[in-house]
Amino acid sequence: MRFAQNRLRATASAAVAVAMGAAALTALPATASAAGDGLSVQYRTSATGATADQSEPWFKVKNTGSTTVQLANVRIRYYFKADSAGASYRFACSWAVKGCANVTGTFGTLANPTATADRYLEIGFTSGAGTLAPGADTGDMQLRFYQSTWQSLNQSDDYSFDASQTSYADWSKVTAQLSGTTLWGQAPAGNDPTNPPTDPPATGATLFDDFNYSAYNDPKVSAHGWSVRSTSGGPGVSGATWAPDKVTFATTSGNSLMNLETSTSGTGESTKQTEIVTNARKFKNGTYAARVKFNDAPKYGPDGDHLVQTFFTINDLTAPMADDYSEYDFEYLPNGGWGETSDILYTTSWETYQADPWVAVNQHTEGRQSYNGWHDLVLTIDNSSIKYYIDGQLFGTHDSAYLPERPMSINFNQWLIDLAGQTSTTARAYDEQVDYVLHVKDQVLTPAQVAAKVTAYRSAGTTFEDTVPGS
Repeated sequence: MRFAQNRLRATASAAVAVAMGAAALTALPATASAAGDGLSVQYRTSATGATADQSEPWFKVKNTGSTTVQLANVRIRYYFKADSAGASYRFACSWAVKGCANVTGTFGTLANPTATADRYLEIGFTSGAGTLAPGADTGDMQLRFYQSTWQSLNQSDDYSFDASQTSYADWSKVTAQLSGTTLWGQAPAGNDPTNPPTDPPATGATLFDDFNYSAYNDPKVSAHGWSVRSTSGGPGVSGATWAPDKVTFATTSGNSLMNLETSTSGTGESTKQTEIVTNARKFKNGTYAARVKFNDAPKYGPDGDHLVQTFFTINDLTAPMADDYSEYDFEYLPNGGWGETSDILYTTSWETYQADPWVAVNQHTEGRQSYNGWHDLVLTIDNSSIKYYIDGQLFGTHDSAYLPERPMSINFNQWLIDLAGQTSTTARAYDEQVDYVLHVKDQVLTPAQVAAKVTAYRSAGTTFEDTVPGS
């Protein structure tokens, strides 16, 4: 978020492919399905004890139908009994032929608890997992979950667990759905697997702001812990200034929105950029979420500037290549930049950097397409990975090497990388809008849980809450 020149971006990743054969499977359909659709699931466990540090359900999913299946439309549920009413769990993928970055795990609560199940782990796939042709399977998915406290968990009373399943075999005590239709398995009695994940709402300390303010200098802005930037410096073109009066607030159809406007007439001196940032650096692990409207076209004037529209967290670089630096970005470039020629969205997790000579240590995921319009952005950080979601879909998973060492601030800004994208001296301006921001400390929420939490705040008429303790 801090450089006007091209950023060198380096991705650290490793991939290994292992193909494993699967025996023919027999589907146990629970509901009617479209002609030609069919799924089956094989299960095994590598943690056979009645108690264990973590549960290790491993799966293969097979397309037993006659039409190709998009894995992004497939969901599997593994049912278990929580170790206590307040227990929370974390999901991890140790290995998957389809790639762990393409496998998601969320937890839910059953509407009708039984003696052996009151929770479930739902396994899904991103679009990067691809498709399954008729007769094909996903190959090995070595998955696990554990209590967030790392206390031992009891598997002996879990509906879907079987200690004797030490090699893959058909398993009807997990369910599989395709586009919401159950094609395999039997859920615990009285529980329809079509219900979406509804893990108990996180009770962690929370920041929520609906940006219900009258202007950038509304006393409530600073009282609620925000600074609207007016100081000089990067990122952005040389000579640009940060204009607090270009951060405005308005109500549309009863909903308050924040608008960041960036304008230029093709010179550094005419360029006005915008940024709002929390005064406190007190945010670290947990869930970060915002609803943001990216705009491909200017509100007026000629298009083409190398613009950056953002939502991110960051702390300060105490020294070049300092290993306690942290930054996690959503950055949308509607007209390209940093060597890109068209619209692209980056999510980037930073370990550290050096400005001169430029050295970057980060991991990033890219989406080369238009993201014009409103988007739900969710970032989760736990002790094992960083995950980025866009509109409810997993966009990227980054490694534990990039986890934060120190707390950070929460920021939104909009700025110009350079003036090379549009050389006209005609005035133009661009908008980025923000609906709300949410942070839940030390709790990993699914995108559905984020939406439910925001809805609850708005239903209660709460426009601001900050219970996150200072660092």
